Amino acid sequence: MRTLIFLVAALLFAAVGLARADEQPGHITVTGIGTVETVPDMAVITLGVTHEAKEARAALLATSEAVQQVFDRLAEMGIEARDMQTSDLSLSPVWSNRASSSEPPKITGFQASNRVTVRVRDLAALGGILDAVVSDGANTFNGLEFGVKDPKPLRDQARAKAVSDAQDRARQLAEAAGGELGRVVSISEQSHDPQPRPMMRMAAMAESMDVPVAGGEIGLSGSVTMVFEIRQ
Repeated sequence: MRTLIFLVAALLFAAVGLARADEQPGHITVTGIGTVETVPDMAVITLGVTHEAKEARAALLATSEAVQQVFDRLAEMGIEARDMQTSDLSLSPVWSNRASSSEPPKITGFQASNRVTVRVRDLAALGGILDAVVSDGANTFNGLEFGVKDPKPLRDQARAKAVSDAQDRARQLAEAAGGELGRVVSISEQSHDPQPRPMMRMAAMAESMDVPVAGGEIGLSGSVTMVFEIRQ
């Protein structure tokens, strides 16, 4: 008899548990994306100087002198020291006869390279700066990237748009499935920075005039993943 009572009680508890499980809402996971377009107000350029000479010291000295001229010209044009940074410095041998199987390769000289990253806070001066540094010895140009000085307000807007987008997606999916969207269970964020603009070609910078540069617009994006309750 006691065993029967325990068995009935177990069945009752199991039935109550199943009923409560049926009442528990399901979950829906969505990802929302928000983008804000804006006109850039600054740029980062990467340029450099490369020289070859028979002696390593001569190659490095010629490169260093040219880079110093570039730094001096940038300072004259209003670029602060905190906005100029050496990003790469290298010295490598120049080989000959490397493709020949009859003679061993020989070092015929050395190549020194110094690459500099410059932040330009006045876009109106960008074209003149590019022309000036090329005139003063910069012979390599590795990239031009537009940006904004204060991205936080734009990132806040992109984040809010991403949340709104996620809510809209979740609501549409819930209604399409015949359910009703519930409360937010969790939310996580992935940030995206502006994408760099395409590099300019050195040939376009060779003319003795200000280099024409168009900043256009850049986009700051935010992405969030949200989990909602969904009730049938």
